[in-house]
Order: sequence, then C-alpha cells, then structure tokens
Amino acid sequence: MLYIVPTPVGNLQDMTFRAIEVLKSVDLILAEDTRTSGVLLQHYDIHTPLKSHHKFNEHETSADIVERLKAGANIALISDAGTPAISDPGFFLVRAAAEAEIEIQTLPGATAFVPALVDSGLPNNHFYFEGFLPQKKGRQTRLQYLGQLDETFIVYESPFRLVKTLEQLASVCGADRRASVTREISKVHEETVRGSLAELTAHFKEKAPKGEIVIIVEGKKSKVESNE
Repeated sequence: MLYIVPTPVGNLQDMTFRAIEVLKSVDLILAEDTRTSGVLLQHYDIHTPLKSHHKFNEHETSADIVERLKAGANIALISDAGTPAISDPGFFLVRAAAEAEIEIQTLPGATAFVPALVDSGLPNNHFYFEGFLPQKKGRQTRLQYLGQLDETFIVYESPFRLVKTLEQLASVCGADRRASVTREISKVHEETVRGSLAELTAHFKEKAPKGEIVIIVEGKKSKVESNE
C-alpha cells in the first residue's frame, strides 16, 4: 500500500489522528526534507524510518520504491507541508504506483489554497489552481492566460517575489481587479489582506511580507457581474 499523507501547513496540531496512525504503522516514510519532517515526527513520537524523496530525485527513486511496494512494503509519502503532489513532489510516484496496480490511499488533510480561497471572500463555486508561476521562461504567457479566466484563480508565491507578481497581475488583469493575499496559514501570525491588486501592491510595498503566500484573484467574468 502507498499512503499519501498530508501534513500541517502551519500549526502542528492540524495533523489528523488517522495520519499519525498511518505514519506509525508503515514500514517507511518518504519525506521531501527529512530534517523538516523529523520535527513533526518527533512531536508525535513517530519512529518510522525516513527516506528522502524530493523534486531532485523523484524520477530516479520512484521505480525502486514501486519495487519495494510490490514486494509487500507499506510506504507513506509526505511533503514539508500540505498534501503531496499539490505543488510538491508526489505525482511521479503516484503515477508509477498506479501503473503498477499498487493500491493507493490518499488521506484528506491540509492544503494551503483551500483556507486561503474560502477566506478571500471571492467566488469559489468555480476556481482555477495555478500554483507557482514560472520564474522566467513562460511566465508572461501564464499571466496573460490567467488574466482572461472567468473563474477565481489561485497563485502560490514567495514573500520575496510578492510585490513583483502583484504588479504583473495588475498589468494583465487591471489594477482594480479584486484579490486577496493570505500568508502564514494556520500559524500565529496568519493574515489575509483583501483589496484591489493596486491596493495590495501598495500595502506590501510598505509592509514587507513574511511566510509562504497564497494569492487569490477574482475572475474576469465575476468582475463584470459584480458591476451590473
């Protein structure tokens, strides 16, 4: 069995009882960063062996892991925070396991964009998840695409590039397009700032952000409807 186990994006208490039980019972835990995951496992007194599985080695290690699963091992995959394979390593292993007809169980749990989307106050009956934008090649193409979407869309960003990204979004969507920026989800200093893209840009130019960022931007259609 391959278990896909979400881990907290902030507060360690967001771990589910089932996730803890699975991590204690499996033969091996695959971790994006064993040092980061070691803190979580120590907190919950979990002593299962750890092995690195990250974006730099997942192509090479997935085949070996599948062989161990076929031989009868139960293995869990975790990332540093949130649900594996959502802007984190995991897709290649899940695909390889599925092709080998290995049973896969994905546990429900933390994913950063869900609380940010709900907290934004923007329409969420339909939405588009972009994740991280390309840093260079293809970035402008993706921005232009997002600017034409009718649905609310979601972008992950680092605090160091937030202002630049907000400025770029304003240039393709219009400075008055509504949006929100959520940071430090489920942590002590969690914050959501709402306003137009121009207002958010000005805010974070004055107040440098910290922590991982989720940007939520209203869709082109919802903007038109809101003005009717």
